[in-house]
Amino acid sequence: MKWLETARAYKKHDPAVRTIAEVLFLYPGYHAMGYYRIAHQLYKYHCFFLARLISQMGRFMTQIEIHPGAQIGRRFVIDHGNGVVIGETSIIGDDCLIHHGVTLGGKTRQKGKRHPTLGNRVHVGAAAQIIGDITIGDNAVVGAGSVVTHDVAPGDIVAGVPARTIRSRCSDSGKI
Repeated sequence: MKWLETARAYKKHDPAVRTIAEVLFLYPGYHAMGYYRIAHQLYKYHCFFLARLISQMGRFMTQIEIHPGAQIGRRFVIDHGNGVVIGETSIIGDDCLIHHGVTLGGKTRQKGKRHPTLGNRVHVGAAAQIIGDITIGDNAVVGAGSVVTHDVAPGDIVAGVPARTIRSRCSDSGKI
């Protein structure tokens, strides 16, 4: 049951969550993922208009825009969520956490892969912009307000405009 697994991930990552019921009824990031899951299934079956319609309904209701073509792993948490944009060819691994104002955007109008790939257990701070067909390695952390345009090695912590590695850490830790 992905929906319960995701709700538990919210409880794990957000100390403000008191009960799973709060997540199920009150968290826009959780609701955005529900719209995304429906839209993504339609997208996979080439029902592109209907997929985008569901996606836009989700955007209207949550202020979180997730293209139905994006590929998102398990237990993905969008904390606060307002203003999050996830592009069509984005790939997000398992157990990732992103905050409000994050953009996973493209920098070309060419067909094909043009949005970022986040590995597993990646943490992206508020208002960070990750742009282009780049890879953020497993267990990496992107600081709030950073602009990332180049690959980030697994376990690295990056921050700034443009983002630079401020600390490397062991990628085996699995901690965010």
